[in-house]
Amino acid sequence: RQMATRRLVKMQRLCKSLAAKLPSVSRAIVGVQASSFHSSASLSLKLQPEANVEGKRIKYFQIYRWDPDQSSRPTMATYPINLAECGPMVLDALLKIKNEQDSTLTFRRSCREGICGSCAMNIDGSNTLACLARIDTATSKTKIYPLPHMYVVKDLVPDMTNFYAQYKTIEPWLQKEGNDGKIKDDQGNFKENYMSKKDRDVLDGMYECILCACCSTSCPSYWWNSEKYLGPAVLMQAYRWICDSRDQSTKKRLEQLDDTYKLYRCHTIMNCTKTCPKSLNPGLAIARLKKKLVTG
Repeated sequence: RQMATRRLVKMQRLCKSLAAKLPSVSRAIVGVQASSFHSSASLSLKLQPEANVEGKRIKYFQIYRWDPDQSSRPTMATYPINLAECGPMVLDALLKIKNEQDSTLTFRRSCREGICGSCAMNIDGSNTLACLARIDTATSKTKIYPLPHMYVVKDLVPDMTNFYAQYKTIEPWLQKEGNDGKIKDDQGNFKENYMSKKDRDVLDGMYECILCACCSTSCPSYWWNSEKYLGPAVLMQAYRWICDSRDQSTKKRLEQLDDTYKLYRCHTIMNCTKTCPKSLNPGLAIARLKKKLVTG
């Protein structure tokens, strides 16, 4: 113990002597670095969201980035946005980032009114439309990803090839027997496909679908069987044409859907109804479609 104590005393004396010999310039540099570190740390604390710093309200958007032309793996890029100079929707923030900070950021958008379905993406864990999703000012950051469980073309752009191919298989158009789908009156003249108001009301809640794929990409059954299971969006549109009183191919449509994978992979998880940005109910349409197959 005495030996250890003596060594400790010697080390303390050596440290004091070295500190005394340290040039004043070096101590000044160390002091400047320390002071700059503390000032930058305090500045970052001031720039938190909802904190007014010279009229700024900063919010951070963490966005999924991946470029197929680059060899790097996907990353999350963070962009600060002054909410005082930005519109209220997430799409406004994305456009501001693309216009002012990073022109390489890639995403789809068109109507800005929730009609085209182009800007579908995963925002803070939920599939929705960027043009209809309001920026959450109560949180410090927002995470944005492309639609889940789909191949990515670039950044926030998913590959919709399989989705549209499945939509094509249900033949989403009116089908009439003979005359190329046209109707003739007693005089042999073509006339309109009449539909009563009551029959028209049956289509409410289905025809409004904009095929944004938010519901299908939120469905675990579609994640696991996207090659065979048609998914909520396509199945709801299939039922929409089956319910159309003007269509004359109901039997053929039902026979095409009576398949173990096309329809019956739906396990009524109801993620589709929860996430639909148009407040539709694909789960209910699928349930009625199953009942239609049983009852005819």
